[in-house]
Amino acid sequence: SANDPDALVPALKKAMARGIKVISFDSGVKKEGRQMHLNPSSNALIGEKLVKMTQEAIGPKGEIAVLSATAQATNQNIWIDEMKKVLAQPAYKELKLVSVVYGDDQTDKSYREAQGLFKSYPNLKAIVAPTTVGVAAAAKAVQDEKKVGTLFVTGLGLPSEMAGHVKSGAVKSFAIWNPIDLGYSSIHAVHAFMTGKAKGTKGEVISLGRVGKATLDENGEAAMAEPFTYDATNVDKFAKIF
Repeated sequence: SANDPDALVPALKKAMARGIKVISFDSGVKKEGRQMHLNPSSNALIGEKLVKMTQEAIGPKGEIAVLSATAQATNQNIWIDEMKKVLAQPAYKELKLVSVVYGDDQTDKSYREAQGLFKSYPNLKAIVAPTTVGVAAAAKAVQDEKKVGTLFVTGLGLPSEMAGHVKSGAVKSFAIWNPIDLGYSSIHAVHAFMTGKAKGTKGEVISLGRVGKATLDENGEAAMAEPFTYDATNVDKFAKIF
Protein backbone atom coordinates (compact mmCIF):
# COMPACT_ATOMS: atom_id res chain seq x y z
CA SER A 1 0.00 0.00 0.00
CA ALA A 2 1.24 3.51 -0.84
CA ASN A 3 0.00 7.00 -1.65
CA ASP A 4 1.74 6.69 -5.02
CA PRO A 5 1.57 3.03 -6.12
CA ASP A 6 3.66 3.69 -9.22
CA ALA A 7 6.57 4.75 -7.02
CA LEU A 8 6.79 1.10 -6.00
CA VAL A 9 7.28 -0.15 -9.56
CA PRO A 10 11.11 -0.40 -9.47
CA ALA A 11 11.02 -2.44 -6.27
CA LEU A 12 8.18 -4.61 -7.56
CA LYS A 13 10.05 -5.35 -10.78
CA LYS A 14 13.00 -6.57 -8.73
CA ALA A 15 10.66 -8.73 -6.66
CA MET A 16 9.13 -10.30 -9.76
CA ALA A 17 12.62 -10.96 -11.15
CA ARG A 18 13.21 -13.05 -8.04
CA GLY A 19 10.06 -15.06 -8.70
CA ILE A 20 7.76 -13.23 -6.29
CA LYS A 21 4.20 -12.91 -7.59
CA VAL A 22 2.69 -9.43 -7.54
CA ILE A 23 -0.89 -8.31 -8.12
CA SER A 24 -2.55 -4.97 -7.42
CA PHE A 25 -6.19 -4.33 -6.64
CA ASP A 26 -8.43 -1.25 -6.42
CA SER A 27 -5.72 1.41 -7.05
CA GLY A 28 -3.67 0.06 -9.93
CA VAL A 29 0.06 -0.32 -10.39
CA LYS A 30 1.58 0.08 -13.87
CA LYS A 31 1.69 -3.09 -15.93
CA GLU A 32 5.44 -3.52 -15.59
CA GLY A 33 5.14 -3.62 -11.79
CA ARG A 34 2.70 -6.52 -11.41
CA GLN A 35 1.36 -9.65 -13.05
CA MET A 36 -2.29 -8.64 -12.65
CA HIS A 37 -4.50 -5.78 -11.57
CA LEU A 38 -7.96 -6.56 -10.17
CA ASN A 39 -10.48 -3.77 -10.67
CA PRO A 40 -13.52 -3.78 -8.36
CA SER A 41 -15.76 -3.66 -11.44
CA SER A 42 -15.81 -2.41 -15.06
CA ASN A 43 -17.36 0.59 -16.79
CA ALA A 44 -19.87 -1.60 -18.62
CA LEU A 45 -20.91 -3.44 -15.46
CA ILE A 46 -21.33 -0.16 -13.57
CA GLY A 47 -23.53 1.33 -16.29
CA GLU A 48 -25.67 -1.79 -16.44
CA LYS A 49 -26.01 -1.95 -12.65
CA LEU A 50 -27.20 1.66 -12.42
CA VAL A 51 -29.94 1.03 -14.98
CA LYS A 52 -30.99 -2.26 -13.39
CA MET A 53 -31.39 -0.67 -9.95
CA THR A 54 -33.39 2.16 -11.47
CA GLN A 55 -35.83 -0.20 -13.14
CA GLU A 56 -36.12 -2.29 -9.97
CA ALA A 57 -37.02 0.88 -8.04
CA ILE A 58 -39.62 2.41 -10.36
CA GLY A 59 -40.77 -0.38 -12.64
CA PRO A 60 -40.41 -0.80 -16.42
CA LYS A 61 -41.15 2.77 -17.52
CA GLY A 62 -40.86 6.37 -16.48
CA GLU A 63 -38.73 9.49 -16.67
CA ILE A 64 -35.31 9.36 -15.06
CA ALA A 65 -32.45 11.84 -14.65
CA VAL A 66 -28.77 11.61 -13.82
CA LEU A 67 -27.07 13.73 -11.16
CA SER A 68 -23.35 13.50 -11.85
CA ALA A 69 -20.24 15.07 -10.34
CA THR A 70 -18.51 17.50 -12.71
CA ALA A 71 -18.99 17.71 -16.46
CA GLN A 72 -15.28 16.92 -16.82
CA ALA A 73 -15.26 13.84 -14.57
CA THR A 74 -13.97 11.17 -16.97
CA ASN A 75 -15.18 8.16 -15.00
CA GLN A 76 -18.64 9.65 -14.46
CA ASN A 77 -19.01 10.46 -18.16
CA ILE A 78 -17.98 6.96 -19.17
CA TRP A 79 -20.49 5.43 -16.75
CA ILE A 80 -23.25 7.69 -18.08
CA ASP A 81 -22.37 6.67 -21.64
CA GLU A 82 -22.57 3.02 -20.58
CA MET A 83 -25.97 3.72 -19.02
CA LYS A 84 -27.19 5.16 -22.31
CA LYS A 85 -26.10 2.01 -24.14
CA VAL A 86 -28.10 -0.12 -21.71
CA LEU A 87 -31.12 2.20 -21.90
CA ALA A 88 -31.15 1.65 -25.68
CA GLN A 89 -31.77 -2.07 -25.18
CA PRO A 90 -35.33 -3.39 -25.64
CA ALA A 91 -35.69 -4.37 -21.97
CA TYR A 92 -35.22 -0.74 -20.88
CA LYS A 93 -36.71 1.16 -23.82
CA GLU A 94 -39.50 2.67 -21.70
CA LEU A 95 -37.10 4.29 -19.26
CA LYS A 96 -36.64 7.82 -20.59
CA LEU A 97 -33.50 9.75 -19.66
CA VAL A 98 -34.70 13.35 -19.61
CA SER A 99 -31.69 15.19 -18.19
CA VAL A 100 -28.10 14.97 -16.95
CA VAL A 101 -27.11 17.60 -14.38
CA TYR A 102 -23.89 18.23 -12.46
CA GLY A 103 -23.47 18.89 -8.76
CA ASP A 104 -19.68 19.26 -8.96
CA ASP A 105 -19.37 16.75 -6.10
CA GLN A 106 -20.52 19.45 -3.69
CA THR A 107 -23.35 18.60 -1.32
CA ASP A 108 -25.14 21.97 -1.54
CA LYS A 109 -24.94 22.22 -5.33
CA SER A 110 -26.01 18.59 -5.76
CA TYR A 111 -28.98 19.22 -3.46
CA ARG A 112 -30.01 22.29 -5.50
CA GLU A 113 -29.62 20.42 -8.78
CA ALA A 114 -31.93 17.70 -7.46
CA GLN A 115 -34.50 20.32 -6.50
CA GLY A 116 -34.19 21.79 -9.98
CA LEU A 117 -34.99 18.41 -11.50
CA PHE A 118 -38.15 18.18 -9.36
CA LYS A 119 -39.37 21.50 -10.77
CA SER A 120 -38.35 20.90 -14.39
CA TYR A 121 -39.71 17.37 -14.59
CA PRO A 122 -42.86 16.94 -12.47
CA ASN A 123 -43.26 13.37 -13.72
CA LEU A 124 -39.73 12.36 -12.82
CA LYS A 125 -39.59 8.94 -11.17
CA ALA A 126 -35.90 8.45 -10.41
CA ILE A 127 -32.60 10.25 -9.97
CA VAL A 128 -29.48 8.20 -10.63
CA ALA A 129 -26.29 9.55 -9.07
CA PRO A 130 -23.04 7.72 -9.87
CA THR A 131 -21.26 9.76 -7.19
CA THR A 132 -21.31 9.27 -3.42
CA VAL A 133 -21.85 12.98 -2.77
CA GLY A 134 -24.66 13.29 -5.28
CA VAL A 135 -26.62 10.21 -4.28
CA ALA A 136 -26.78 11.26 -0.62
CA ALA A 137 -27.69 14.86 -1.50
CA ALA A 138 -30.44 13.77 -3.89
CA ALA A 139 -31.90 11.38 -1.32
CA LYS A 140 -32.05 14.18 1.26
CA ALA A 141 -33.75 16.44 -1.26
CA VAL A 142 -36.38 13.77 -1.91
CA GLN A 143 -37.05 13.50 1.82
CA ASP A 144 -37.16 17.25 2.40
CA GLU A 145 -39.53 17.80 -0.52
CA LYS A 146 -41.75 14.95 0.72
CA LYS A 147 -41.42 12.97 -2.48
CA VAL A 148 -40.64 9.65 -0.79
CA GLY A 149 -42.65 6.93 -2.49
CA THR A 150 -43.15 8.84 -5.73
CA LEU A 151 -39.55 9.59 -6.66
CA PHE A 152 -36.63 7.28 -5.90
CA VAL A 153 -32.88 7.76 -5.80
CA THR A 154 -30.22 5.22 -6.65
CA GLY A 155 -26.57 5.26 -7.63
CA LEU A 156 -23.15 4.67 -6.13
CA GLY A 157 -22.92 5.41 -2.43
CA LEU A 158 -21.34 4.47 0.89
CA PRO A 159 -23.42 2.40 3.34
CA SER A 160 -22.47 4.65 6.28
CA GLU A 161 -23.89 7.66 4.43
CA MET A 162 -26.90 5.93 2.86
CA ALA A 163 -28.38 3.82 5.67
CA GLY A 164 -30.71 6.60 6.82
CA HIS A 165 -31.93 7.24 3.29
CA VAL A 166 -32.75 3.56 2.82
CA LYS A 167 -34.72 3.62 6.07
CA SER A 168 -36.60 6.74 4.96
CA GLY A 169 -37.72 5.01 1.77
CA ALA A 170 -36.08 7.54 -0.53
CA VAL A 171 -33.64 4.84 -1.66
CA LYS A 172 -34.61 1.24 -2.32
CA SER A 173 -31.11 0.14 -3.24
CA PHE A 174 -27.73 1.55 -4.21
CA ALA A 175 -24.38 0.02 -5.03
CA ILE A 176 -20.63 0.28 -4.55
CA TRP A 177 -17.76 -2.20 -4.40
CA ASN A 178 -17.78 -4.68 -1.55
CA PRO A 179 -14.36 -4.29 0.14
CA ILE A 180 -14.68 -7.71 1.75
CA ASP A 181 -15.16 -9.37 -1.64
CA LEU A 182 -12.29 -7.37 -3.13
CA GLY A 183 -9.83 -8.48 -0.47
CA TYR A 184 -11.07 -12.06 -0.70
CA SER A 185 -10.82 -12.07 -4.50
CA SER A 186 -7.30 -10.63 -4.52
CA ILE A 187 -6.08 -13.54 -2.38
CA HIS A 188 -7.62 -16.06 -4.77
CA ALA A 189 -6.01 -14.25 -7.70
CA VAL A 190 -2.52 -14.17 -6.23
CA HIS A 191 -2.84 -17.82 -5.20
CA ALA A 192 -3.55 -18.70 -8.84
CA PHE A 193 -0.23 -17.12 -9.80
CA MET A 194 1.65 -18.69 -6.91
CA THR A 195 0.45 -22.18 -7.84
CA GLY A 196 1.14 -21.72 -11.55
CA LYS A 197 -2.52 -21.82 -12.57
CA ALA A 198 -2.23 -18.28 -13.94
CA LYS A 199 0.54 -16.76 -16.05
CA GLY A 200 -0.89 -13.29 -16.74
CA THR A 201 -1.72 -13.72 -20.41
CA LYS A 202 -4.63 -12.11 -22.24
CA GLY A 203 -7.83 -14.14 -22.04
CA GLU A 204 -6.87 -16.14 -18.98
CA VAL A 205 -9.81 -16.88 -16.69
CA ILE A 206 -8.92 -16.73 -13.01
CA SER A 207 -11.12 -18.18 -10.28
CA LEU A 208 -12.10 -15.76 -7.51
CA GLY A 209 -13.70 -18.38 -5.30
CA ARG A 210 -17.27 -17.60 -4.23
CA VAL A 211 -17.14 -14.23 -6.07
CA GLY A 212 -16.86 -15.90 -9.48
CA LYS A 213 -14.28 -15.60 -12.24
CA ALA A 214 -12.24 -12.80 -13.80
CA THR A 215 -10.84 -12.62 -17.33
CA LEU A 216 -7.54 -10.85 -17.99
CA ASP A 217 -7.35 -8.28 -20.80
CA GLU A 218 -4.32 -7.24 -22.84
CA ASN A 219 -3.09 -5.04 -19.98
CA GLY A 220 -3.27 -7.81 -17.41
CA GLU A 221 -6.37 -6.26 -15.84
CA ALA A 222 -9.65 -7.89 -14.87
CA ALA A 223 -12.97 -6.85 -13.34
CA MET A 224 -14.05 -8.59 -10.14
CA ALA A 225 -17.84 -8.26 -10.50
CA GLU A 226 -20.74 -5.87 -10.94
CA PRO A 227 -21.06 -3.37 -8.07
CA PHE A 228 -22.50 -4.90 -4.90
CA THR A 229 -26.10 -4.09 -4.00
CA TYR A 230 -26.95 -2.52 -0.66
CA ASP A 231 -30.54 -2.31 0.57
CA ALA A 232 -32.64 -2.68 3.71
CA THR A 233 -31.44 -6.26 4.21
CA ASN A 234 -27.74 -5.45 4.60
CA VAL A 235 -27.06 -1.72 4.74
CA ASP A 236 -26.82 -1.52 8.54
CA LYS A 237 -24.25 -4.33 8.63
CA PHE A 238 -22.03 -2.63 6.07
CA ALA A 239 -22.56 0.86 7.49
CA LYS A 240 -20.45 -0.28 10.45
CA ILE A 241 -17.60 -1.11 8.05
CA PHE A 242 -17.51 1.87 5.65
